[in-house]
Amino acid sequence: MQITKDLVNKLRQVREEKNLSFGNVLDMVEANGEFVSKTTLSRIFSDDYDPQSFKPETILPIARALLDVDNLEETDSLDEKALKTLLQYKSSRIEELEQQIERLEMDLNKEKLKRHEVLETEREIYNRRVDFLKSQILLKDERIDKLMDALFEKNNAYESLLSQVLSCPHSQIREVKK
Repeated sequence: MQITKDLVNKLRQVREEKNLSFGNVLDMVEANGEFVSKTTLSRIFSDDYDPQSFKPETILPIARALLDVDNLEETDSLDEKALKTLLQYKSSRIEELEQQIERLEMDLNKEKLKRHEVLETEREIYNRRVDFLKSQILLKDERIDKLMDALFEKNNAYESLLSQVLSCPHSQIREVKK
């Protein structure tokens, strides 16, 4: 964190030497194609600045704008050269990591899409199976209903015949047997 604190102190010094307002600093940052909010600037340049409250990628755009980090000059002190070199390294490392994150996100999205397609295919297969099983159940239910109706008809016929047989005198039963 000492490096971050030293960097912020150097940024403050450059800002005071060049007599730059927050607006000027914002314009310089935007000229580099980057963005930092005015609130962030005021927090970084405030007297009660806490070096641990900012990530390096928050401070780097300001450093690139104010310190001309991309160019090592003969007039730079050894500390300035070291800070610029460190900032260049951190900046390139951040870019590498951001590219790696983008590649990983793309790979993840491709994998999600593949998995989604596999799940969708499986879902369709299972839905067809469920539909088939439902139709089989309906078919079996119809058959059971027909069998039950036939059973009730036979039962009614049996009861009707039984009541007729029971209502006949015994003599007629014997004659029927003969």
